[in-house]
Amino acid sequence: MKRFLGILVSLAVVGVLGWQIYKKVTESQQDPFRPQGNAIVAVETVPVRKITIRDAGLFTGTLLPESQFIVAPKVAGRLEKLMVNIGDRVKRGQLIAVLEDAEYNQQVEQAKAELDVARASVQESSSTMEVAQREFERAEVLRRKKIASESELDLAQTDYNVKAAKYRVALAQVQQREAALEAAQIRLSYTQIQAAWEDTDEYRVVGERFVDEGALLAPNTPIVSVLAIDPLKALIHVIERDYSRVQTGQEAVVSTDAFPGTTFTGQIVRIAPLLKETSRQARVEIEIPNGDQRLKPGMFIRAQIEFDRHDSATVVPVAALARRDGRQGVFLVDTENLKARFVAVTVGIVNNELAEVLQPPISGAVVTLGQHLLEDGSAITLPSMERESAPVQPGKPNATTRGAQAHPGVKR
Repeated sequence: MKRFLGILVSLAVVGVLGWQIYKKVTESQQDPFRPQGNAIVAVETVPVRKITIRDAGLFTGTLLPESQFIVAPKVAGRLEKLMVNIGDRVKRGQLIAVLEDAEYNQQVEQAKAELDVARASVQESSSTMEVAQREFERAEVLRRKKIASESELDLAQTDYNVKAAKYRVALAQVQQREAALEAAQIRLSYTQIQAAWEDTDEYRVVGERFVDEGALLAPNTPIVSVLAIDPLKALIHVIERDYSRVQTGQEAVVSTDAFPGTTFTGQIVRIAPLLKETSRQARVEIEIPNGDQRLKPGMFIRAQIEFDRHDSATVVPVAALARRDGRQGVFLVDTENLKARFVAVTVGIVNNELAEVLQPPISGAVVTLGQHLLEDGSAITLPSMERESAPVQPGKPNATTRGAQAHPGVKR
């Protein structure tokens, strides 16, 4: 019995000690900065304003030429002359390069000679066919007079047919040689390499040079690239969240590190109808006028696209937003009673600095610093009141003033 009572007493002592430990742990987990009771909280405030607020997306991308192509030879040969270099303007149809053409000239001369031979053969065949035709006609007359035999007529007709066939072969050979000459002339023309395009651009620029004079080139070896850079094309990618908000015709403001403080205006002209599976992003192209050609392909750009704009919107700093009991709101300042009143709000456009308050209508000032210590109805003190009440020691700066200087960006 005594042993049982001893166990009960031990359990009671352990229970009391455990309760005391639990209370201490619970008290230590409470917010040490949350004021207890009717403590007064020092806060900073900013007036509620009515301004125009914009909902805009910022994207990064690259400038690309509106179009580009590679100038390359269609035939092999040594590059004898290169007429342009990087950055040069070229006109549509302008001569870009010349290949060594001695071999192709010789092919043209050979084709001309073969054509002359074929034409001479036509004349010879024509003469022999005419002779055979007269003999055949004479044999027909003699046969009707029964002077020539049937076999003689057949022999004359056969000879005439053979000569006529040879004449037709000679004519075909002339056409064949004419085609060969035309092909040789075309190959010779390929040694004169020109820049040609189909659109209305009168001038373009040389972007890159791939070979030098004297190089032996195979067909389709790149010589230079030709770019159209007015207008330019800014390529960006948008994620799923922004894809539905991007529309063709929207204006985009583009900036680049090459020209700090300068912006360029463009317009969205193409939106890809699909998002890449790997990145979940869609390609968007922005057309940017580039008449002065300051912008160059390959530059890194930032594009700002405005999705929405609200004029005369009621706005507060983003720092003023707080959450209490699962609701988002702001602490409005009651300047007469020096209290902070929590008001749940519905927000609209939110950017990096400001948040639009849609409902309810609010005015006055909101707490932007110190609201984490507040509850609805908490007593507050403002920096101006602290400066008025705090004594200033000679030769020493006011402590409250130093605190205000630590936040030069906070509006009061």
